[in-house]
Parts: sequence; structure tokens; C-alpha cells
Amino acid sequence: MRWLLDQGLPRGASAALSALGHDAIHTGELGMSSAPDIEILSYGKMDERVIVTLDSDFHALLAASGENKPSMLRIREEGLKAIPLAALINGIALRFGDALLEGCVMSYHEGKVRHRSLPLV
Repeated sequence: MRWLLDQGLPRGASAALSALGHDAIHTGELGMSSAPDIEILSYGKMDERVIVTLDSDFHALLAASGENKPSMLRIREEGLKAIPLAALINGIALRFGDALLEGCVMSYHEGKVRHRSLPLV
């Protein structure tokens, strides 16, 4: 799966995800560490990547856009280190990969995953 990790997440998580067989990049590696959310959303759509973030603003931006891509995964736990974060994302990809590929917003919190298909109405 193709991932775009937002600035609040550890940069090392992209390498850890790549080691697990994913195509992952961090916004910091793209020179987008201070880019507005709308630009990150646009890049994710253009490059067909699932955005992983701590930020709740992406849900609102996707709802307002009416678009069905890119998918977005919000991690609602701060302080995760790179390797545990990569393992968490990998596990979510294994369980919910089809939904992420089709277009959805997803939220992970305390071991639970919730998701809704895009577009949000």
C-alpha cells in the first residue's frame, strides 16, 4: 500500500513501513513538513497515497471536498515511536486494505478502528 505520513508522526515510520513491504513517505522527506493540510491532501490524491495523520482537520477537508480519494487514517494516540507505529499501520492495512483502496476515512483509538466510505455526505 502507498502511504503519506503527516508531519506529527515520526519520520522513521516511513522506513519501517517500507521494510514491511509498503511504499511509504513522510511529508518531511518531501519538503512539506510545514505545508497546509489542503496541500498534503492534494498530494495524497495526486500520488494515490493513503494519508496517515494525528490531525482531525483532514476529515473536515474531505467532507467539504465531496471527493472519494485520498483515503485517510487518523491515529488518535500520540507518542507512538516509529516501529510500533509502522506495525500498527501494517496491521490496519492487512485488516482494512480493501476499504482504504476504495476510499474511506478511518480512525484508530485504543485498539479500535472505525471507518466510513468516501465521499462523506
